[in-house]
Order: sequence, then C-alpha cells, then structure tokens
Amino acid sequence: MSGFSARTGFPRTWNPLARALDERRRRGLPLLDLTETNPTRVGLPAPEPALLASPGALGYAPEPQGLLPAREAVAAHLASRGAPVSPGHLVLSASTSESYGWLFKLLCEPGDNVLVPAPSYPLFEYLTRLEGVEARTYRLPRAPGFGLDVEEVAAARDARTRAVLVVNPGNPTGHYLHEGELEALGRLCAEAGLALLSDEVFSDFAWDEAPGRVPTVAGRELPMLTFSLSGLSKVAGLPGLKLGWTHVGGPAALREEALARLELVADTYLPVNTPVQLALPGLLAHAPRFQQALLARVKENRRRLLQARPAEARWDVLPAQGGWSTVLRIPLEPGEEATCLALLDEGVCVQPGYFYDFTGGAFLVLSLLPAPEHFSAAMEPLVRVLATSG
Repeated sequence: MSGFSARTGFPRTWNPLARALDERRRRGLPLLDLTETNPTRVGLPAPEPALLASPGALGYAPEPQGLLPAREAVAAHLASRGAPVSPGHLVLSASTSESYGWLFKLLCEPGDNVLVPAPSYPLFEYLTRLEGVEARTYRLPRAPGFGLDVEEVAAARDARTRAVLVVNPGNPTGHYLHEGELEALGRLCAEAGLALLSDEVFSDFAWDEAPGRVPTVAGRELPMLTFSLSGLSKVAGLPGLKLGWTHVGGPAALREEALARLELVADTYLPVNTPVQLALPGLLAHAPRFQQALLARVKENRRRLLQARPAEARWDVLPAQGGWSTVLRIPLEPGEEATCLALLDEGVCVQPGYFYDFTGGAFLVLSLLPAPEHFSAAMEPLVRVLATSG
C-alpha cells in the first residue's frame, strides 16, 4: 500500500483457531485458558505498590545507561546467581524487546541477518523486520530435548550474518544451554566475528539442579562480544513496570566500544521511568518470594499433567528443565489445529506447535502458570480429546 513501509506490512488474517476463540469469548462461554502467561493474573505474590512512591519518584535525572543505584541492584541480583558483574557494563531499557531493537541497530546494517532458534517464541521475526534485519532460523534438534547443535548454527549463517541469538532456557522447550554447547558456540562466533545475544528471561526458573548448565553468560570470559538480556517482567513477575537490562561482555576492547555506542542509542530514547528505577532494589528483593511461589505452581501443574496421562496414551509430555511452559507431542492425525479446535469446543484453550515453529511431528504448548484448580479442571477434557487422536 502506498505510503507505508513494507516492514510493517505483517499479515493480519486470523487463523481458524483465533476465530473460534474470539467466537467463544463473544458468546461468554466458559474457558479454561492453558495459554495464560501473565503472572499478574494468576494469583502469585506481588510487591507492595508503595515501592513506586519513593522520594524523588517525580524527579528526573537522565542517565543513558540507567541510574547507578538501579544498575547496582541488577548487578547484585546477578551476583546472587553466581555472576559477578560491573554496574558499568549494564544498560537499562524499558523491556527486552526494546533491548533487541537497540542491539540490532548496534550490530546490523539494513539487510544483514541474525540467527534465531526454532522452535522458539514467535517474536524475533517481528523485532528483526522492524529494524530492517533478516531473521534466519537454525533448528534445535528434538533429540536430545531441543538443545543447541552448533553445526545447525554454522549451516544457517552466511556472509551477512552478524549475531547468533540463543534463548536460555528455550521458550517453550525449557532446555538450558550447556557448557559444551556454549564452548562450541564461542569458537564459532569468535572465528566468524559474530556477537552472541542470550535471552535469559526464564533463566531463574530451573526445575531442578544439574551440573553443566549455563544459567547466564553474564560475567563469563568469552571470546566474542556477548549480550545477556533479562528484566522485571519474568524475574519478578512485573511486566507492567517496563524495565529490562542488558549486560555487555566479551573481549574488553569490543565491550567498551559496544557500551559507548549503546550509550548514544540509549540517550536517544531515555525510556526507563524514574519511579521504577528508584524502586528496583525493593522490587528485586521481592523476586525470590515470587519465584518460589511460581516454581511451586509450575512444578505442581506439571506433576498433575504427568499424573493425568494414561499409561497407554499415544501422546507424551516432552522432557524439559525449566521455564513456565510444557510441550506435548501428539499424534499426527488429526493434527495440531484440529486438536486445538476440538479442545476449544470442550472449553480448553491450548496453543498449536506451529505457533512456535515446531517441525517433525505434531505438538501442543501449554502454560504451567494457571491456578492449580483451573489447570486440574482442564485435565479431564484434555485427556479425553487426546484419546481420540491418532
């Protein structure tokens, strides 16, 4: 259409599942929503709102990288997770999505590309395209457990590749990056001159302990420029407060040049509001309470799902190590969309695997965040509908 840029011309046609869900909601029919991922709507602990009314909340002291006390609070949070970092190597933003936009500006010319994992959350195609950058996918092999295969990464790159993006742990696959994977990826990035972008918003939510996992690349001595992204949205369950952070690491000369350039980019936007920056120490102090409650919820709902699965079922709950979601492998017939529509007829909403670019089978994605009573109520119709598949 004349007058508009091609990069905002995303398809807006609703698929049959979206239309059916809208119709059910318009008719006011009951719905057990197993796609709910908003932590503020599922009865989890929240901090005191008074934290946002601190003295100086209405003041303005523009600091491109973010107010120093706020960056010190993030540094303390990372140190508590075994990642000692300098506050001077942190840059605050309004969200990880905004951080991605800044990093694509920093690393890429229009027409360059970054490598993104598949399956994964369907966000990166939008974020890259809005910056005039191409997202090229590398596959995460199903065996073992959608972990990273550096040969897949190497095969996906070309002369215009500028960075590799990893999601740690994967969303929704729940697989953490492991030391051997990071070591191999580091060699590839260093040899090819690629930066590493590590999305770690779910990294605090491991379901158990295991040796060899990489909880964060922040604070690591790595041979390539690295960016570790997270924020309040997941760490403290506060997506509405709009604060994310990026840790910049890697060889000193590259790191300092990246920080200098990011400072100019951040100074152009100055997006993070003063009240949330001043409240950040208290908000991060609340995070362990929120995380403990969320992990208990997630693990209990996953236990109920495993318990509900009949021994002879033709569907499986795929292994995972953390995060807020779970993935089911289901029979190829009648397929993902037909199964989702059948479940919706029974009042249960789940997501098809193709939303996340799963291939090589049929999959469903369920959130483990809903209140236990709602999750449990969905098990009977879920098992009944899946029993008719195949």
